[in-house]
Order: sequence, then C-alpha cells, then structure tokens
Amino acid sequence: MTTTPPPSSTPAAPNTSRLRFVAACGLLFLFACLMLTVIFTLGDAIDGDGVGGAFITAGFWSLALGAVAGVAALVVPRRALVTAQYCLGVAGPLLALMD
Repeated sequence: MTTTPPPSSTPAAPNTSRLRFVAACGLLFLFACLMLTVIFTLGDAIDGDGVGGAFITAGFWSLALGAVAGVAALVVPRRALVTAQYCLGVAGPLLALMD
C-alpha cells in the first residue's frame, strides 16, 4: 500500500519565502531602474528639445506597474508576478532610451 505525500511537500511546489525574497530584491532593482530612467530623461531634456515624449511617460508607467506587481508578489508570492516585476523594471529605462 503506497501513500501519496501531502501537497505541501511535493518538490515542484515553489518556496514562498524564496519568492518573497526575490520580490523584495526586485523592489531594489526597480529603484535602480527608476534612477536610470531619471538619468536618461534628464539627458534627453538637456540634449533634446526639452520635452518628454510618450516613451518616457510609458517608461515611468512601466516602473509604477512593476512596483505594483512587486508589492503583490510580496503579499501573494507567485512566480508570474515576480517575472512581471523584473520585466517591467527593465522596460522602464529601455522605453526612456527610445525617446
């Protein structure tokens, strides 16, 4: 007679404390991306026409949505939320560079 292990001890279950730690580090990563986006925006303001375009606005919105995903990943640790947090963080400076 074989018994199945309880669902919490299966090896495929994600470690929630590890996901929360990665999400917390992601908030620090988002802050670094925010500083980088500000630097690119100020550089564009000095070198360009002095007006922020749509891509700069989209970059800052991307960082704001990444912060929302990061806080949500701290509350409810899901791998998709952590992945979205990091992807949105990378998108912020890239969108600011496109302007």
